[in-house]
Amino acid sequence: MKRTHLPLNGLRVLDAAARHLSFTRAADELAVTPAAVGQQIRALEDTLGVVLFRRTTKGLELTPEGEAGLGPLRHGFLQFEESVRAMQAGQSSKSLTIAAPRDLTEKWLLPRLAEIARADGELRFVLVAADQAPDFTEANLDLAVTWGEGPGVHEGEAIESEGMVTVERPGGGAGVAIAWPGSGDDDAGALVRVGDAGLALDAAAQGLGRATVPELLAARDLAVGHVVTVGEPRPSRLGYWLVAPLPQWRQRKVQTLVEALAGLGAD
Repeated sequence: MKRTHLPLNGLRVLDAAARHLSFTRAADELAVTPAAVGQQIRALEDTLGVVLFRRTTKGLELTPEGEAGLGPLRHGFLQFEESVRAMQAGQSSKSLTIAAPRDLTEKWLLPRLAEIARADGELRFVLVAADQAPDFTEANLDLAVTWGEGPGVHEGEAIESEGMVTVERPGGGAGVAIAWPGSGDDDAGALVRVGDAGLALDAAAQGLGRATVPELLAARDLAVGHVVTVGEPRPSRLGYWLVAPLPQWRQRKVQTLVEALAGLGAD
């Protein structure tokens, strides 16, 4: 149903003028001039086709038409205030929905969310697997982690990393590449082909070969000795990004999470 255009500025002025029965005091409340109040009231009267105020020897008074509309009008303003409070409540919500690739969630995101949650026991997370570009409209996401050259169409911040590393089991693996989509390794010469970098890392830890994976994913396995590096890390034009559309990105809870995740980095 098409909604009637509401002259909200004029209605706000009407409410103030009716409470004070004075254009001057209403102007003081609204931080405008008395002339501006008078103009708004006249414009509202023209729009509604009724007279709202009369000047008498005792001062300004409401007409019966103006009086009849005040109750619903003030109830409506209370409803507006309740609506604003409800919308702002999302800013203080402790629940966040995050989309990320499965391997990144397992190898990097979950340990960091656990650390963040230990600092704030009220936090709640909903995790969504997203190996492709996340759909923020359908999944009701607050934040996503993506792999690429930048944040794409969204706002974003890069997660610091040393690029790509080649890893194998301590003591040496099979000496052949483990291929995964995006690894750049020759599938034909690979002993094992897997679906993502996390599986490639696990295969390397089992001695099935050498895997070239994002350093961010490998950091924890390297730290505990599941794998060792072969050669030096090398820079990559691709990396992981924390991203969200501008409305979500502006939310206080999202910015707090971004700062926490970016601050933890690959440590």
